[in-house]
Amino acid sequence: MSEPLITIAVSSRALFDFEEENKIFDQQGEDAYMQAQQERLNTVTATGIAYPMVKKLLAFNTEEERLVDVVVISRNDPNTGLRVFRSIHQYGLDIRCGCFTRGKPSLPYVSAFGAHLFLSAFDEDVRAALQHGVPAARVMGRNGNNEDEDDTLRIAFDGDAVLFGDVAERVYQKHGLAQFQEMEKELAHDPLPEGPIKPFLAALLRLQQKVPPNKIRTALITARGAPAHERPIRTLMNWGIVVDETFFLSGAQKQNILEAFRPDFFFDDQIRHLHQQQAGGHVNHGITNAPQ
Repeated sequence: MSEPLITIAVSSRALFDFEEENKIFDQQGEDAYMQAQQERLNTVTATGIAYPMVKKLLAFNTEEERLVDVVVISRNDPNTGLRVFRSIHQYGLDIRCGCFTRGKPSLPYVSAFGAHLFLSAFDEDVRAALQHGVPAARVMGRNGNNEDEDDTLRIAFDGDAVLFGDVAERVYQKHGLAQFQEMEKELAHDPLPEGPIKPFLAALLRLQQKVPPNKIRTALITARGAPAHERPIRTLMNWGIVVDETFFLSGAQKQNILEAFRPDFFFDDQIRHLHQQQAGGHVNHGITNAPQ
């Protein structure tokens, strides 16, 4: 059997709803947390923010071909790992690999599994992954339960500091909109540098070529507007990447577009764009996330 086209590393709190247990950890400490997990060993936990995307990705696997691999990489202890795998079994997810480090950083293992994306609720692990060139995001937004879901996987991406580097965003933040638009107009034919999530999009599009038409839909949703629209389009063309839908909002709110596109996951570098109504990931990268 060939190697999977895409590997996702996901923490237990990103895949399942362990927020109640995490409050016990924060308020009472590790021993109380471990005891609570042991007492709930046979209790299937609710699904988490990343669950719909993971479920749909795994559905592309067949007995003949495994296109997607998902690995649980968690700071939980191995005993809690039993509950995680029992929940995986109850939900019928074809997840076979897990790594439980009992508080130790997870980055070495994310890299060891060759993950194209790492999703976690723990910001420190996400920042470490991004600093080492691993596409990563901290899960935010609504819980993953979605009674209206269909089997089409929809993933949306912001542009600057997500798919692209933040060189243009830096100009906007320091010098304002007019100078930003003038620079982008002058540099329209110069590709933007790669952003931290671009490798995941590239892997996702390789997967898209192997699955039935319209089972994966991608969207670029950016606050840019004309004349700053041309440079990102030409950059994607330069990379040989085609997204299915593109939205240039010229500073308008993204919420209405997100509600219409209905992404299973949305990547953005600014927390204010990640609404409770959507499952999303904060990409802690670029000037908007620089320490003040």
